[in-house]
Amino acid sequence: MSQGISRESHPHVLVLPPVTTQAFVTLATNDMYCQGALVLGLSLRNHKTSRKLVVLITPEVSSLDVLSRVFDEVVEVNLMDSEDYIHLAFLRRPELGVTLTKLHCWTLTRYSKCVFLDADTLVLHNIDELFDREELSAAPDPGWPDCFNSGVFVFQPSLETHQLLLHEGRTRGRDPVLYPAQRVSRIHELEPGDKGAR
Repeated sequence: MSQGISRESHPHVLVLPPVTTQAFVTLATNDMYCQGALVLGLSLRNHKTSRKLVVLITPEVSSLDVLSRVFDEVVEVNLMDSEDYIHLAFLRRPELGVTLTKLHCWTLTRYSKCVFLDADTLVLHNIDELFDREELSAAPDPGWPDCFNSGVFVFQPSLETHQLLLHEGRTRGRDPVLYPAQRVSRIHELEPGDKGAR
């Protein structure tokens, strides 16, 4: 610990993990989303975040050099597609098929806690206070009453949780309402006043 404070001499001192063990995480599945991720990363930097910035990318992304100038870590992951073309066509949102790729964020176990932000999110002020939230904190999705909006959520990386979510996705089918990243039993809703990210 810094400044000569030790747990032995001050047993009631709460020792918080260094913020470098926490990270904002986003996902870019192609070069178009890469542009959004860059704007997101710069908006976090401009508002003086003290956390690491991590971007998950798929092999289709070619802008590695540019991303590595803004993000502390660039992690390549395989694309996960729901292949649920019928439901996605009904929703007129074919791009949502690859949102399952977000599940890779639970494999970032070198971090104690993370906040996932979609690549089309823009940060308007410092939002580091989101790390004070419990897993899994997220805003409700107005279109699906029993789901949360997976564009912004607080989570704790865990390989066990990752495997459980993958299992949930395989056993529940491909109905968008049942996307495993949106069906976690303990969800702590973010207040409507949490306006730092849009």
